[in-house]
Amino acid sequence: MATSVIAKALTASLLITTGLTLPHDSLNGRSVQGRTGSDLIQPVHQSFPLGTIKPRGWFKDQLTLEADGLAGNLYDFYRFVHDSMWIGGSSEYSNLHESSPYWFNGLVPLAFGLDDERLKEQVYSYMDYVLEHQQDDGWLGPEVDLSTRSLWARCYFLVGLMQYAQADPSQEDRIVDAIHRYIQIAHSMLKNNFTGLIEKEGEDYDGDGFGAMRAHEMHIPLQWLYENHPRNNSQLIWETMELMINGSVAAASDWRTYWVKGVYPEVTYTPRNEPFKGLFNHGVNMAEGLRYPLAIYRMTHDEALKTQTRTAVDLLAQYHKSLAGTIIGDEFITDLNPIRGAELCTAAEMTFSMAWIYQYLGDNDLADWAEQVAFNAVPGSIFPDWWSHQYVQQENQPWSRNLNATPEMWVNVGSYGNVFGLEPNYPCCTVNHGQAYPKFLANSFTGTEDGGIAHVLLIPGSISTTLGNNKVTIQADTNYPFGMNLNYLITSDSDFTFYVRIPGWADSSSTITGPDGKTSQVSPSDKGLQKIELGHGINRISIHFNTEPRVVTRANNTAAIYYGPLLYSLHIDAEVTDVQSTSFTGDSIPTTSTTGHTHDHIIEPTSIWNIAIDPSQIRVAQADVSTLSNPIWNLNAPPIELRVAAVEIDWPIVFDTADNPPLNPQITGKPFSARFVPYGSAKIHMAHLPVVDLDKVDLSD
Repeated sequence: MATSVIAKALTASLLITTGLTLPHDSLNGRSVQGRTGSDLIQPVHQSFPLGTIKPRGWFKDQLTLEADGLAGNLYDFYRFVHDSMWIGGSSEYSNLHESSPYWFNGLVPLAFGLDDERLKEQVYSYMDYVLEHQQDDGWLGPEVDLSTRSLWARCYFLVGLMQYAQADPSQEDRIVDAIHRYIQIAHSMLKNNFTGLIEKEGEDYDGDGFGAMRAHEMHIPLQWLYENHPRNNSQLIWETMELMINGSVAAASDWRTYWVKGVYPEVTYTPRNEPFKGLFNHGVNMAEGLRYPLAIYRMTHDEALKTQTRTAVDLLAQYHKSLAGTIIGDEFITDLNPIRGAELCTAAEMTFSMAWIYQYLGDNDLADWAEQVAFNAVPGSIFPDWWSHQYVQQENQPWSRNLNATPEMWVNVGSYGNVFGLEPNYPCCTVNHGQAYPKFLANSFTGTEDGGIAHVLLIPGSISTTLGNNKVTIQADTNYPFGMNLNYLITSDSDFTFYVRIPGWADSSSTITGPDGKTSQVSPSDKGLQKIELGHGINRISIHFNTEPRVVTRANNTAAIYYGPLLYSLHIDAEVTDVQSTSFTGDSIPTTSTTGHTHDHIIEPTSIWNIAIDPSQIRVAQADVSTLSNPIWNLNAPPIELRVAAVEIDWPIVFDTADNPPLNPQITGKPFSARFVPYGSAKIHMAHLPVVDLDKVDLSD
C-alpha cells in the first residue's frame, strides 16, 4: 500500500512537470564538428548518415546472408509485407498495422549498408506507394476511419523514412514534405484528447496500449526533422513530441515512474502489489523504454533524465538481463531463470537501444553490452542461413521443437515458441528481426566531440567521410570477436584524432602498434577509448586484445563462461528435420506466403546435454582464425572453442524441457573434457550450468 502511494505521488509530480519549454525557432546546420548552440542535447558520439559505413569481412557475409534470407525476401512473398494494407493489400496480423513498417525500418539500413540494388528497389517501391497514397489530411497509411488510426506504426515508418533521406539525398525533399504533412494531422489528433495514442470507446486500433508505452519512438525521426529540416515549423514539431509524452503520461505509460529503484520489479516470482500497469514488464516494451528518458532529456536538458537512464540499464542488468545480453521475458519479464524465454524482437531492440544509449552516456560497458547482444542473443535465435528464427530462446535449451506439454513456465508464449521457423508463435519477430545487424553496422563508427572518429562496435567495416574539409577513409579488418586482432588502414588529407574502443574485459596487457611501428600497451581513457593522433596521408594501426575466459556466477551454485564478448555453450550434436511451416495461429501457412526456402526446423540432441561443470578447469582451444567460415554462426564454424571439465548428471524434465539447474547435482557419469562453442553458433545449447568440484581432468584434444 505504501509503495502504491509513493508511486501515485511520483506520477502526480511528473504530470505537473512534463511540459517542455519551447525553444527558439532558429537552427544552424549540424556537422560532426561545431555541434554547439543546438536546442537539442547532442550525443557524446555522433552517428554518421546511413550508408557512410560499409561492412567488411565476416559481418558483410552475415548481412549478405540476411539479404538473401528471410528479411531480404519478405517483400516478395510474405503476406504481412507483400500483401500489407500499407501497399494496397489486405493482410495484417493485428489491428496495430505494424508489420510492414517494422520490415521497412530494418530493410532500409540493410539495403543501403550493403548498397544492394535489389533491396533498394524493394524499399523504394514500398515507400513510393505509401507516399503516393498519403491521404489529403496528411495521414500516412491505409486507415481512413479515424477510429482505426494508430500513431504507433507511423513511428517506425518515419524512422525508415529518416534513414532513407540520409542515405539517398534525391528523395530527401519528398520525404521531408511527407513528414511535415503528417505532423499536421498527428498534432491535431493528439490535441484532441490524444486520439490515435489512447484508444477510447468505439475505437479499434490499440486496445492493449502498446502505442502509449512506445510514444517516445516518434522522437528520433522528429528530432532529426527539427534539427535538419524545420521549415519554419519547429513549434509544431516540438509540440507534437511534447504531446506524445503527455499522452504517455495520461495513459499511465510514463517510463520515468518505472525506472526507479524500489519501483522497478527486482523479482517477479514474489507476489507484490505493483504500482504500474503490466505492459511495463513486457520485454520488448522494456527494451524500447530504455530510450524514453533520453528522448526527453534531449529536449529538456534535465541531467536527472540522463542519470535515470544509467539507473535503468543498471536495474535491468542486475535483475532481468540474460546471459546472452537480452531481456529474459516471454513475453513478460521472468527474472534470471534459464528455462524462461527471451524474445527475438527484444534482442533486436536491445541491440539498437544499447548502441543508441552509448552515444549519449559514453560508458564503455554499454558498448560492451551492445556487442554482447549482437554476438550472442541475436545469432542464437536465427538459423545459420537466415531463413528461419525462433520467437524465444532459452539459456538452457536442449532441443527445439513443439513442446508436447503446455509450457506453463512461459507467461505469454505457446508450445511452438522455441522452434526455428517462418513465424513461430507470432509474426512480429519475422518482420522485426532484420533491423538488428544493419543498425549495429550503422552505429559502429561515430563522430567524437573533438571532431575525430571512433570505432566503437568492433566489427570489420569501413567509413569514408569528411571532417570539415578533411577527407578521411578508415578500413577496419578484423575477425573479432572470433579473433583478437584489429587492423586499420587510414588515409586522410589532414591530421585528425582517431579512437578505438577497448572493451572492458580486455586485459591491460593488450597492445597497440602505432603508425610509427612501435608497440606499447593500450592506455584507454576512463571511457575505454584509446586515443591515436594521426598525421595526414596513409597510416596503419593494429591492436591486439589479451584476455582469459571469464566465469560469471549465478544463483544456486550455477555459472556461465565467456571468452571475449562471446558466451559459451556446451556443444550438442543434433539431428535437424525440416517440416512444413506452421502459422502462428496453429494452421498451415498459405502456400502463397511461403517459398522453397521457408521451413520450420525440429532439432533433437544426439549427444548428452545434462552436465555440470568445474569452471576452475578451462582451456582455450583456438584454430586458425585467418579465415572464417560462412555462415559463421553455425555449429562447428567459429574457430575459438573452450574445453571445460564436466560430468554427466541427472537433470529432470518439466513441461517437456530441461528443468532449472539441479540444486544438488546427482553425478551419473565420469568426468570428461567438454567441448564448449560460441552460444550464437549453437542453436540448441546449455549455457547456465550447475557447478561441481572435479578431480583434475585432461583438457587436451
